[in-house]
Amino acid sequence: MQVLTKHNDYAIRALLELAARPGEYLSARRIADAQQIPYQFLRGILQELVRGGLVGSKEGARGGVKLQRKPEDISLREVIELFQGKVELSECMFRKQLCANRSKCVLRHQIMKIEQVVSREFDRITIGSLLDDLKVLNSADTTG
Repeated sequence: MQVLTKHNDYAIRALLELAARPGEYLSARRIADAQQIPYQFLRGILQELVRGGLVGSKEGARGGVKLQRKPEDISLREVIELFQGKVELSECMFRKQLCANRSKCVLRHQIMKIEQVVSREFDRITIGSLLDDLKVLNSADTTG
């Protein structure tokens, strides 16, 4: 089970870079360099973020991408679902088709409860809260 993929990791890092510079258009190259993300890979991720409405883009010499919403309004769950779909801990057959064991599966309901808890927790974590955590970490690095 993989809850966070490389796509999500890079998307979150790109969103953090944009959140640190509110209102600015940043080039994909600048984000890739700052976050050490492969440039071509990042371009595809940014396209998905644009399609998902999290990032806006502008062409031209002063173009690039910027956040479309406030960082505190972008949840990790939203980013995860953009790239992976809903958070699922099980690949049970009942998700894709009717499972013969569906009515007697004692694990199904428990897993669904856990998925709801995990989704709620990912909802509570936002790009804004991660940016705040990052600022605290960076200030601790410079003072200690």
